[in-house]
Amino acid sequence: MAKILVPISNGFEEIEAISIIDICRRADIEVVIAALEELETVGSHNIKIIADCKIEEVKAQEFEMIVLPGGLPNAFTLAENSYVQALLKQMKSENKYIGAICAAPYALNKAEVLNENYTCYPSFEQKIRLEGYHNEDAVVIDGKVITSRGPATATRFALELVRALKGDEVFKSVKNGILA
Repeated sequence: MAKILVPISNGFEEIEAISIIDICRRADIEVVIAALEELETVGSHNIKIIADCKIEEVKAQEFEMIVLPGGLPNAFTLAENSYVQALLKQMKSENKYIGAICAAPYALNKAEVLNENYTCYPSFEQKIRLEGYHNEDAVVIDGKVITSRGPATATRFALELVRALKGDEVFKSVKNGILA
């Protein structure tokens, strides 16, 4: 079974995190939620998630993909956390999938794992780089790095994660099941 890691910290964007977790689980992808702070993590709109474990308990070799939801200050916390940064670098060096949505591509850039082409929440490109930024695309796939714009693109983003790990048939099945 494919397995992905979703690290979160306080201030994560709920729509993004829940869309990733839910849609991937519908595709029979094992999702592990890893907290950077306490196991009970509070989103940017006061929705609480109980993580499966702490980030320090996970190892890159256990996963096919790491996916970072956005939200503030979550994106900055992910970018400043040395364990998350090391996981991103290891996943990249092992040619595994890396995903980030909204402000979270900022953390990919900090880890130097963001490929040339990307998208993010409008204005965050100013904190990343203008070269390679796609301001109109909901989802940008550049090699094994998948990025997306924000809450309104979360379903499309999560479906692309499914396609990357499980292929077109499972992608279409899950997409049809949620009426996307």
